[in-house]
Amino acid sequence: MRLMLALLFALSLPPAAVAQDAIASLRAGVICGPPVTGTAPAPDTIAGSTQLIAQTPPFIAEITQVPAVIGVGFGVKVQAVDPLGLSDVTIIVTHPPMGDAGVTRQSYHSWISGTGPSTTFYQFDEDYERITGTWTFTAVLGDEQLFSVNFEVVPPSALPGLAAACGDDDLLS
Repeated sequence: MRLMLALLFALSLPPAAVAQDAIASLRAGVICGPPVTGTAPAPDTIAGSTQLIAQTPPFIAEITQVPAVIGVGFGVKVQAVDPLGLSDVTIIVTHPPMGDAGVTRQSYHSWISGTGPSTTFYQFDEDYERITGTWTFTAVLGDEQLFSVNFEVVPPSALPGLAAACGDDDLLS
């Protein structure tokens, strides 16, 4: 996997923790990984970069349970109240220990549009990333938490229909 970042657009669902004065809308869900158009440096991630995409993929399900399958992604579509958007936002993804170093936190800088939803998601690209348990996406601007959304990554067999939705039936075990 690489953390995926798309500064593109969509709609709304208030999660458990949202700064109502800064965030106009937020939706959470599962996607099928889109084509990558480039990368951006992200030294506080395992990969050292985030992947960029040209078009926002649609949610295939607006749920926070995610099958641990290569090619499946999950994240948020969020829009700022301020029409000028929010720059220098830090996105923090926490998860169970991953990789040889047991990394539990990855972060990168982003922005949130005020004219349409911006998309931030994580996609499983490598087997070592398919870690089950609670994953949390948190956005912070300075010392203000903008939102925090929990996802539960589960074995593919727990969500077989969703696990097969992105076309990789071989990973349903």
